[in-house]
Amino acid sequence: MKKTVIRGLVASALAGAAVLGAAAPALAAPAPGDVAVVDEPDTTNLNNAYTFAPLGVPVIGLVRSINAAPGKLLPSFG
Repeated sequence: MKKTVIRGLVASALAGAAVLGAAAPALAAPAPGDVAVVDEPDTTNLNNAYTFAPLGVPVIGLVRSINAAPGKLLPSFG
């Protein structure tokens, strides 16, 4: 019973922190009448192989993750 109460309190605290964290940008936003000035994006390093992401996912990082997954999931016997 005591563990259940503690887990509930921890879950409530984490949920509250997530809500406050999500609300922080909205609270820090300027007044609606202000104009936001947006600069052009930095595209100087888009030819780098590690930033190539045609579907929104870096391809080399995805291949490395898939390649390393069996070693992390299966136990090693050696």
